[in-house]
Amino acid sequence: MITTLSLSAYRAAIELDEPFVPAAPAAGADRLPELAETAVQLLSPDPGDWPDAREALRAVLTVREPGRLDPSLNAALDALLGGERLRRPTVDARTLPTIAQAFPGTGYAGATRTALWRGDITTLAADAIVNAANSALLGCFRPMHSCVDNAIHEVAGPRLRADCQRIMTMQGAPEATGEAKITRGYHLPARYVLHTVGPIVESPVELWHEEALESSYRSCLDVAAEVDDIRTVAFCGVSTGVFGFPKDRAAEIALETVAGWLSVHPGRFDRVVFTTFGALDDAAYRALL
Repeated sequence: MITTLSLSAYRAAIELDEPFVPAAPAAGADRLPELAETAVQLLSPDPGDWPDAREALRAVLTVREPGRLDPSLNAALDALLGGERLRRPTVDARTLPTIAQAFPGTGYAGATRTALWRGDITTLAADAIVNAANSALLGCFRPMHSCVDNAIHEVAGPRLRADCQRIMTMQGAPEATGEAKITRGYHLPARYVLHTVGPIVESPVELWHEEALESSYRSCLDVAAEVDDIRTVAFCGVSTGVFGFPKDRAAEIALETVAGWLSVHPGRFDRVVFTTFGALDDAAYRALL
């Protein structure tokens, strides 16, 4: 029997509805190298051979198991990550042209309430962004791995992994394919992160793969709809990276599933964004639109 935890069961445990208050204010650019050095020293006596302290910190945090951080480390990390956020360009999801505006004459059913945007999802100021997670839901433990899971955890900071661990401990079982959970976004420009486990495709795509991917998109929207202040949601290309789902078919499923959900819940979200990163991902959506 598959065990999945409802939002109501873990919402209070991760303080989902509480605004994130950093332990220290964002630092100026001149202090960032010093803070990276401090954080590395507090985290690991032997961080390994990396070009600089910031790369070493990135690697140490990637492999670190979730757990509480001492106050001085929290302060150093919040000052560093907050300072980096201030210097990272962001894009407001509400300012993106809708698909109807960007693709005049398109026959896409959800065109007036969706957008297509190519860029780094960690720079998108949507109310919630979607992370393509694995079944452990704790992020990627491979330093410098170029998956979206790693990128999101890196920018958000270690509190994100701690929240995910709290949820998974309460659930007592791996996250099922096609399900979704939600946490705060911490140092991301997005206030929330939706974590979903898409299907892994290691052979020709089967019907269950397609149904599982549809479920991931629906589950994210269902969970987001339970949080009143979420009005904009941005999806990454769930399962299309290392999980191996063919990009063209995945884009088709994403477009169809989101349009279907929006038609049943008119007015619930102001904008749903399909975020692409590479040229092939972007071309798959453009061909369909």
